[in-house]
Amino acid sequence: MRSFPFQAALTLLMLAALLSGARLVLPAIRGPEPAQFVSIVDFAPERTLLSPMVRHVDPAPPIPEPTLRQAGVPTLLEDDSPALDHFYAALWRTEKKQPGAVTRIVHYGDSPTTADLITGDVRSILQGRYGDAGHGFVLIAKPWAWYQHTGVQVSGSGWEMSRASNFESHDGLFGLGGVSFAGQGGASSRIVFSKPGHRHFEVWFLKQPAGGSFSVSGDGEPLGAVDTGADQKTPGFAAFLAPAGVRTLELSVTAPPVRVFGVIAEKPGPGVVYDTLGLNGASINVLSRIMNANHWAEELRQRHPDLVIVNYGTNEADFASFVDKGYEKELREAIRRIRVALPEVSILLMSPMDRGQHDGPDIVTMPTIPRLVEIQRRVARETGCGFFDTFHAMGGEGTMARWYTGQPRLVSADLIHPIPAGGKLIAVVFAREIAAGLNRYKVRQIGK
Repeated sequence: MRSFPFQAALTLLMLAALLSGARLVLPAIRGPEPAQFVSIVDFAPERTLLSPMVRHVDPAPPIPEPTLRQAGVPTLLEDDSPALDHFYAALWRTEKKQPGAVTRIVHYGDSPTTADLITGDVRSILQGRYGDAGHGFVLIAKPWAWYQHTGVQVSGSGWEMSRASNFESHDGLFGLGGVSFAGQGGASSRIVFSKPGHRHFEVWFLKQPAGGSFSVSGDGEPLGAVDTGADQKTPGFAAFLAPAGVRTLELSVTAPPVRVFGVIAEKPGPGVVYDTLGLNGASINVLSRIMNANHWAEELRQRHPDLVIVNYGTNEADFASFVDKGYEKELREAIRRIRVALPEVSILLMSPMDRGQHDGPDIVTMPTIPRLVEIQRRVARETGCGFFDTFHAMGGEGTMARWYTGQPRLVSADLIHPIPAGGKLIAVVFAREIAAGLNRYKVRQIGK
């Protein structure tokens, strides 16, 4: 782990002071706001995001209508039968409001997903159209300051966190979401849901030798206690049924040690549940190597999703040699692992967004990004997965330059991460493509 760059931080703070003083003398001078410098120096030692990803309560700028399927642009969603038929069948049952028809989607991704950008809007759109069956999987504390889920407030204390995206496998047991929380005495978590109606809760934890216990309460009322002791390390799942009005779930370690992976929150349905499983700095290696294959398979089987989305590539783009020589092998291994765990599940490869870099005064697309997109498209076809082309959905080559220089600005200064308005653009296109894919599936079924 690298040490904090105090000298660089001091330089930035001095620059901020000089600019602020200059603006007092000459108000016409325009430059970075002081708050922007705070966001730069307030970062973890790991390679982290230097841009504001938090959703603000202020009204977002008007969102331009996306242009779909321009001439010469590849198909945005490839879902040739039967790649996504399992998912579409579940979604159609949900759309028809069949009793208890819940469509579950698990979305693995990197830093934008960590902040529920794009995914939060996709969840909102799909639940608005097909029904809201709950928020789904939530981590019990914030592994990164910007970890968030739309409509949920998460706070925790006393937990020692291990993240799969740090590429330190430990024992490889990271649960469904890629983060393990080890708690001693006094460790606790509080999860607050903005919308009522969640009745079914599950705490996902590790059974282990000499394991301790924890208690769970809803709106201050006890829901139950769990003993995590076992002869060997195995996944544990404790279900709790709560009154529909419960909005606050609290978990407390009553006897250490305890190891927890996350909490599931669902409503009766019919509807959609969209699990956002983002890991800052993650790459495909998290799924192909870091996560213990057998443990992860048990977690996936317990969740039993109808669709698994694999959405990596942004961080891999830094390593051209890996993209050209090693990436495809790791991608195929991740797909193989998912298939072993869930033979019938639909898998969708979702490409990275455009990523910009400076070339003199110009901003250009990182050359590895188009190569990654084409590898993913080909592998999806060859392995029977669906494929969504995020890169072309947002505009293709040069998009980050246009998004950064345009008004309103849709991407942060790192030329990697969208701000919420940019994320919503992608979400709208993705949700539209899913709806169109479902309609194509219906036509095929009716024609049989």
